[in-house]
Amino acid sequence: GDGQKTFRALLAVPAAGREERGGKGRFAAAGSPPPAAGASPVERGIFWSRELEEQVPPGFAAEETAAWLSAARAARVASLERGGCGRSSNRLARLSDGSRACVRYGINPEQIQGEALSYHLAGVLGMQERLPPMALALVETRGRQWEPVREELRGSHWAEGAVVSLTRWVDNLTAVVAPAPWGAEAGGGRRLQPLSAGELGGLPPSQLVELVQWSDLILFDYLTANFDRLVSNLFSLQWDPRVMHRATSNLLRAPDGGLVFMDNEAGLVHGYRLLAMWDPYNEPLLRSVCVFREGTARRVAELHRRRSAAAELRRRYRAREPLWARLGFLSERQAELLQARVDFVHRHIAHCRAQ
Repeated sequence: GDGQKTFRALLAVPAAGREERGGKGRFAAAGSPPPAAGASPVERGIFWSRELEEQVPPGFAAEETAAWLSAARAARVASLERGGCGRSSNRLARLSDGSRACVRYGINPEQIQGEALSYHLAGVLGMQERLPPMALALVETRGRQWEPVREELRGSHWAEGAVVSLTRWVDNLTAVVAPAPWGAEAGGGRRLQPLSAGELGGLPPSQLVELVQWSDLILFDYLTANFDRLVSNLFSLQWDPRVMHRATSNLLRAPDGGLVFMDNEAGLVHGYRLLAMWDPYNEPLLRSVCVFREGTARRVAELHRRRSAAAELRRRYRAREPLWARLGFLSERQAELLQARVDFVHRHIAHCRAQ
């Protein structure tokens, strides 16, 4: 349909917003030199080149993430502040180890469940380094973890025994505007075509490095049916033709150029209930991507071949989140939907390869 034709251009020049967002934490530094001049950014027609992938900022390193999660689970919450972490029910926590974290209190438990499951699905897919470290916590006003902020909890309207998420707070993040053909032309209703590998070869390395990350992001958001990022901007085009010139929801950029996939609570649970509304935007967005990280495509192929998407997510979630049972797992229907979406992505990658 026209919507699919309109949004068929991922591979485009990204533009960056510069709104500062505070926080504590840091990314590992990217230290490799830029790709050699004239090197093709695409291998075998559909995969980003190894040289280009080596330039992608490493994000949240696994060892540092594990250390932060361990410390955050053991730390006391020294203070809670309003602002900076989304909706008014959330708080910015200063922990006793000196780090800070956003504490998210869901309007309903499925939002915290969606946040947690999306985080661990990113691990299954090999892209967890793009998401800030996240752990679950149990609100207990008489418990050791929350004892220093007992009075603040009484004024927060949080329910005793509620499960919240603790997400590491990161410094100096800036806004991200969608790649240029969306921002410059999508609002005008023009029909866009993906750029060829030859045209990609003319883009500077920094723009190509960002596109590598966008290809993972769009695949991830399709699998989780997350409508609360670029899809919500596309939806808003019907009354706001300049929305693509503004920041993309729940996506920020670290100082080293790494994209940070923030606030994934719409994924897998809430998003799966609203597929009929949002898939008319999510599917064309996925079809706009025909260049992939080879490792991402390989993991999708394995999950398709083994029909193991839900099983692997459950295994990882149970092994790495001590409070998983408090929220439970996907329903049988949701697990089937996850596998069906993995299968759809696999078929799409095969279609790109055939072309």
